[in-house]
Amino acid sequence: MKTEPYNASEYIDSPEMAAAYLAVALEENGIDGFLVALGEVAKAKGMTHVSKEVGTGRQSLYKSLSENGNPQFETIMKLLATFDLKFEVVPQCRQA
Repeated sequence: MKTEPYNASEYIDSPEMAAAYLAVALEENGIDGFLVALGEVAKAKGMTHVSKEVGTGRQSLYKSLSENGNPQFETIMKLLATFDLKFEVVPQCRQA
């Protein structure tokens, strides 16, 4: 049986799917996982299109969204807006 690597970007087809994917990536893998997932969402939307929307070069965007990347918060906010998503801060539920 031949297997192929899982490519998340093939399945991200809506803002709801992107939001769910990003939330799980952040919860399970922290900021590094979130950035990689953000890159997968960008690939799903088309990296060339996304880089133009964000106002950065395609290669620069690939690099900043890699596992070792360190994009500015402003870039993350622009990316989320491009994906029809928004950043939201909510209280953390604490168990007594």
